[in-house]
Amino acid sequence: MNLIGTPKMRITAFSDTSFLDKVGEFTVMLNPETYSLNYEVLFSAKQTTGSSGQELSFDRIRPQRLDFEFLFDRTGVIQSLNDSPLGSFGLPSPKEGNNDVQEDIDQLREIAMGFDGKIHRTRYLMLSWGRLLFKCCLTKMNVTYKLFRPDGTPLRATAKCYFEEFKENERRVREENKQSPDMTHIRTVKQGDTLPLMSHRIYGDSKYYLEVAKVNEIDDFRNLKVGRQIFFPPIK
Repeated sequence: MNLIGTPKMRITAFSDTSFLDKVGEFTVMLNPETYSLNYEVLFSAKQTTGSSGQELSFDRIRPQRLDFEFLFDRTGVIQSLNDSPLGSFGLPSPKEGNNDVQEDIDQLREIAMGFDGKIHRTRYLMLSWGRLLFKCCLTKMNVTYKLFRPDGTPLRATAKCYFEEFKENERRVREENKQSPDMTHIRTVKQGDTLPLMSHRIYGDSKYYLEVAKVNEIDDFRNLKVGRQIFFPPIK
């Protein structure tokens, strides 16, 4: 297996939810052999006494979770790690000739789990590897040390990392595209749209169009301007 020149997975840290303010980056020593992508839907179970079944009421969809296991090895088996240092952008880089995996693990923890005083929390992360681009936060890391020097210095370790998907509010709302009439909606007027028709789509009844017109200060609801955004408040 040719390790030299093989594109490595990068974990890039940002201090903003727009993923523009880059503050650090970590390049893995070896690409993981496998990873798991977890999907989970949560339900609330309701079962009456004496019944043989239960009703499952939708609660929420949990964010996707990616689980990786990274190998750290300072035995000398891996002669070349990368063309550039593991750490960058002002965060600590491994010392020349580093033979202690603890320093590498500390780097990963600092970049991915370290408290950022500027934003009063850990950083937002972007995993990039081939076609994989995953916005997330590192929620958990379990380190297992496997090989040691006689003095106890660790030479090899694995880190099981759990990354939970992060979605900006704008993206989350856009993807959910909730249609429930008891939620706020904003719609853009398209050719052929009328206020009664748009109200029917949102509320299931066109009778609310006068209230929508009042909220949006629309005087002529029969002639809506294409491209205008209409605010549909929740009905009570």
